[in-house]
Amino acid sequence: MSLTKQHELHARRKGRNVGLGLTLAAFVAIIMGLTVVKVTSPEFRMPAAEGANGN
Repeated sequence: MSLTKQHELHARRKGRNVGLGLTLAAFVAIIMGLTVVKVTSPEFRMPAAEGANGN
């Protein structure tokens, strides 16, 4: 138990931080999902590195 009462401002800030964290996590999940779909697609090929063919 806390010795001092938490100010109302801290509760609002915590709510905003949780919302922002969930939004960021959703954005990362979308980007990760798009990357997985792109890499696992049949027409995906790694670009050839320059100079790799002996030129």
